[in-house]
Amino acid sequence: QVHLVESGGGLVQPGGSLRLSCRTSGISFSIATMNWYRQVPGQQRELVATITSWSRTDYADSVKGRFTISRDNAEKTVYLQMNGLKPEDTAVYYCYAAVRTTGDYTYWGQGTQVTVSS
Repeated sequence: QVHLVESGGGLVQPGGSLRLSCRTSGISFSIATMNWYRQVPGQQRELVATITSWSRTDYADSVKGRFTISRDNAEKTVYLQMNGLKPEDTAVYYCYAAVRTTGDYTYWGQGTQVTVSS
């Protein structure tokens, strides 16, 4: 059974930091491309950051220089370090895994709320 469980969200003041975690089970994590998305109510889900199985990273322009995605294959966990948070970063953040084995498989976590407000 596949599980992607996000944690680390919460309320933070502008300029603050949070570290999100997504612990996985039931997937071939070491070969998965892992992603963080975010969604504001009434808007489309937005890709925030990606890390490939060989640890190449990519970021949305809106978070470059502030967010860092990383992975720990031994722990089957992906992280999103968020610094310099802005009110416009407020959203539900979702972990997304894409795995290619005998076919293409994708999985979503349940999301964690990040609120940036003074």
